[in-house]
Amino acid sequence: MKSRIVTKSKHTGPSHDIAPPTIHNYSAQELVKNPVIDTSDLLERFRQRDITVGVIGLGYVGLPLCCAAAASGLRVIGFDVDATKPEAIAEGRSYLSSVPSSAIAHHVTSGKLRATTDFAQLGLADAIVICVPTPLTQHREPDLTFIEATAHCIARTLRPGQIVILESTTWPGTTDEVVRPILDATGLLSGRDYFLAFSPEREDPGNADFGAVNTPKVVGADDATARELAVLLYSAVTASVVPVSSTRTAEATKLTENIFRAVNIAMVNELKQVYDAMGIDVWEVIDAAKTKPFGFMPFYPGPGLGGHCIPIDPFYLTWKAREFDIGTRFIELAGEVNTAMPRYVIDRTAQALDLRFGKGLRDARVLLLGVAYKKNVNDLRESPALKLIEMLTVRGAHVDYADPHVPEIGPSREHARLAGQRSIEMPAAGTYDVAIIVTDHDAFDYAAILDSVPLLIDTRNACARRGLPMDKVIKA
Repeated sequence: MKSRIVTKSKHTGPSHDIAPPTIHNYSAQELVKNPVIDTSDLLERFRQRDITVGVIGLGYVGLPLCCAAAASGLRVIGFDVDATKPEAIAEGRSYLSSVPSSAIAHHVTSGKLRATTDFAQLGLADAIVICVPTPLTQHREPDLTFIEATAHCIARTLRPGQIVILESTTWPGTTDEVVRPILDATGLLSGRDYFLAFSPEREDPGNADFGAVNTPKVVGADDATARELAVLLYSAVTASVVPVSSTRTAEATKLTENIFRAVNIAMVNELKQVYDAMGIDVWEVIDAAKTKPFGFMPFYPGPGLGGHCIPIDPFYLTWKAREFDIGTRFIELAGEVNTAMPRYVIDRTAQALDLRFGKGLRDARVLLLGVAYKKNVNDLRESPALKLIEMLTVRGAHVDYADPHVPEIGPSREHARLAGQRSIEMPAAGTYDVAIIVTDHDAFDYAAILDSVPLLIDTRNACARRGLPMDKVIKA
């Protein structure tokens, strides 16, 4: 039977000139009797890269993906509810340290990239990629508010022949159990009229070696056509694509990656406390252990976990596991260890102030060095520094922070009262009683910092790694 969908003609001009597709309102009965897409034609357009990609969510995952897709020759429309992001993109200006403004300006000028807050334009896209946040509730349960709202938004313009790909990290089954029913409620059915896949984001902000282009992309789908379309899309964007059998397998892959890291970081965080009590430097132990060429992989302790993945993702699996009456004690214990690390840092700081100067945290002048969750980025999500500021303040300390990447703390749900606090310039000697290295940015002059404070708490081993004098340094 002939295809009844009118496919777009080949387009080589700017993406903002793309003509709206013809969107038909088919009845459920009509769809059952008559297929509305020619999959061979659809697959060929994906092979020829004659497609438009819509990316929903222009943050740390979505914006790099937009640039990578545009660089590969695809037409890209970015969507975000935050109007400042499309405005910045239109001006060729980046708001992420990991994405250069020059790249955005080039893609905008070439006509391959534009961004908008008008979600009615989702009908223009042949492939729609969802890159929205998946946080936890206050009870540490999955919050799929953004995914569900996005799926409902897509449903309003969903048309035959589109593929929808979820990249947001979530529990196994989300694509099929949450996204699919919302889209199927339109009367179009997954695997027959439109297509559905999951491909976990693997962005690592601040990683100079791996990004959207050279990090292998896992792709899972529950039907062969959806999988092939997703593989063709990502093959145009990334150097390596790894197909798996289902969306659930792909969803579980991302959780496994981050649980692996969370558990191993928890182990070294616990070892740090044990070895410290024994007078042993855990950093020296790890450096010695990693000389073994097999059977050991180094992980490093810190002041607590931060970022959009590792502190959150493991709890998506623990929540889903309860549906199957299975406990995840190992994963939950790791979460407890990592969550407790800011308190350990504060206790070590209080102890050091008492032993060195006979004073406690009350009325102590404390400087936090770095509030981003990892070095050389401006990302504050789940940063342990925010917990440290609040906990120190409760203990009566006067707290400032310095971070060249974060001039001002923005609004957040968990730490609303810190919004608006601004980074200070590096202080003169005698200004603070103690400084705490929370994030070991390369931009810090650690020798100058040591000269300006009488006591330095180092949670990242930054001073020892640089061969600096350690007489004023306490590792924590």
